[in-house]
Amino acid sequence: MRANGLARELIERIADKWTLLIVAALGEEPKLRFSGLRERIERVSHKMLAQTLRQLERDGLVMRTVHPVVPPHVEYQLTPLGRSLLVTVTEFCAWTRRHMAEVEQARSAYDARASVEDAPERAESSPLAPENLRG
Repeated sequence: MRANGLARELIERIADKWTLLIVAALGEEPKLRFSGLRERIERVSHKMLAQTLRQLERDGLVMRTVHPVVPPHVEYQLTPLGRSLLVTVTEFCAWTRRHMAEVEQARSAYDARASVEDAPERAESSPLAPENLRG
């Protein structure tokens, strides 16, 4: 049972959007400071970036190096284990770029169908529907 739980944790961690973006950023630039990662990863909060980096360090995917200077200089880089994940992350990102237009088309088609299919329900449940106006 422990193996299943660990596998689930790893899948959740790896599938997390911040993990994917951090691994991709460290794949493009082998060593980055915290501020460099924040610049490359849009909309990530300070708290979320710090939390995700700690988790990745704990899992052995990222190495944190503190240089003894004032102010402290901290760099992050992928470990060999993290670099092995980079292959999958890179392909995942490439798949996303290749299929964005198809996903957008599918979403538009779905939204158009859903709005037509939901229209009678909305009319029936509306306070202005004829059966609700009788009095």
